[in-house]
Amino acid sequence: MAFTGKYEMESQDNYDEFLKRIGVSDDVIEKSRTFKTVTEVVQNGNEFTWSQVYPSKTMTNKFVIDQESEMETMAGTKFKATVTMEGGKICVKFPNYHQVVEISGGKLVECCTVTGGSGSVTMKRTSKRV
Repeated sequence: MAFTGKYEMESQDNYDEFLKRIGVSDDVIEKSRTFKTVTEVVQNGNEFTWSQVYPSKTMTNKFVIDQESEMETMAGTKFKATVTMEGGKICVKFPNYHQVVEISGGKLVECCTVTGGSGSVTMKRTSKRV
């Protein structure tokens, strides 16, 4: 499957500002700044198990494309969303940000955009297969 694999964070842009804007505490941001987030994806057709290992916890979301699922944000908020597949990219609207994920050049590329009174901030994380 296209997304199945284990990926280790290689680079990220606007990480601190993005996390602040979605409500992650400064101490958690500080701990995770140098941590290499590991993402593990298991895809079985349109069913996904998506796990991310952070310094203080592991977050796992299970979803089926085009079906409402219970999810959790990076800040730990639980919510319901429908994940879609658009042009080979996984798209999901979190409560205060939008995420688009694709495989590009064998790497997992996540773009999360938060928009508010201070304008938009997009956090881009690129992870290599391990």
